Parts: sequence; structure tokens; C-alpha cells
Amino acid sequence: MIFDIISAVPDLLKSPFEHSILKRAIQNKLLEVNIVDLRAFGFGKHQQIDDYQYGGGAGMVMMVEPLDNCISELKSKNTYDEIIFLTPDGQTYNQAQANELSLLNRVMIILGHYKGIDQRIRDMHVTRELSIGDYVLSGGELPAAVLVDSIARLIPGVLNDGTSALTDTFQDNLLAPPVYTRPAEYNGKNVPDVLLSGHDKNIDDWRYEQALEKTKRLRPDLLED
Repeated sequence: MIFDIISAVPDLLKSPFEHSILKRAIQNKLLEVNIVDLRAFGFGKHQQIDDYQYGGGAGMVMMVEPLDNCISELKSKNTYDEIIFLTPDGQTYNQAQANELSLLNRVMIILGHYKGIDQRIRDMHVTRELSIGDYVLSGGELPAAVLVDSIARLIPGVLNDGTSALTDTFQDNLLAPPVYTRPAEYNGKNVPDVLLSGHDKNIDDWRYEQALEKTKRLRPDLLED
């Protein structure tokens, strides 16, 4: 799967893709992440990409022309299944959307900065607008890392155990059950006997019951869905 990410601050995106699971996925050619520096399309000596907003008000807005030139150049070379803009006023991102997006071939991600991007870019190019939560960050770089990580781990071969992602929290609208590892006893606290029993069905039943109870207690809204 290929991601082309347009950023005004590309250096902020380097670290997430240079370590751990995403690094291995890129090395194994299961994932390709291309970070496009928007300032290469900026104006003048200082490669300007932002300006004051019409109508007044605090905060700069990313200009329409540099973004349009950048997006249009990428679209002239590639075919995109989705062009995503990450924005606080987008649809709240969830695991179901991660599953859906993981089936695509190539995705462009546009990252906002400052006060946002000129609305005309959203009207002309964007096919999906997503938010990772009801709060505001300084730019879209951190949300982009979240988005790519959540999708990439669903791509076959990225995780060592292909079933691991299928048992994650939210995959079945339930929170994940408690997990334990060695030692079986620590400071008087013991691993539940059922997990040491070797009885697969009993273990599966216990995990489901624990997940259901935990979801009822912490996120009852998930059960409404």
C-alpha cells in the first residue's frame, strides 16, 4: 500500500516511519510512504505557502495555489483511491474505517497547518475528511502518523502474527480483554487459572466475557452500535 503525504513540516514525520513495525513494513516493501514537502511549491524566496484569511481573524491559512499545484502534479502521475484531509471538523476516525482503508492501493493525505487550508482545496480535491478526535493539534503530521500506523498494521504480512490485528480493541466493537504474561504469580497477584488450563474454548469464552464486561463498564456506547 502506498501513502503520499503532503506536509508543510515534513521533518515532523520522519521518526514514526523509521522505527519498529512501520520501518520493517517499508523495508519489506509491504508499505510505501512518500512525504511531499509543500514548500517546494511555495512562492518566492521564502517559498510562501500561507497568507492572511479573508474577512479578518487570527491565524494564517494555507494558500490554494501551492496546494493545488502539488496535488495536481501528484494526480497527474498516480491514481488515488482516496484523497484524505485530516481536520478536526472531519468524520471521527475509527477501526471500521481503518479496516476499509487498508484494502486500498494508493492514498493521498493532505495535512493542514496554521488555521487550516483554503476551502477550495477541500471542494476540488478531497474525497474524505477525517478527525482523530475532538481536539485541535498544531498540524496534521501527528494525526497522519496515527492514520498510517492504524492502517498499515492491517496489511497482510506487516505483523508477525496475522491474527493479532483481528483481536485488537474495537475490531468487534468490544474492548480487548485483560492480557497476562510470565510469571504466573507476582506480588501475590495470580494469572487467572483458565489462561493456564490449555483449554482453548474455555479461554475463548473467558476472553469474550471479560471483553464484554469491560466494554459495558468503560465504553457502553460501543455496544449501542
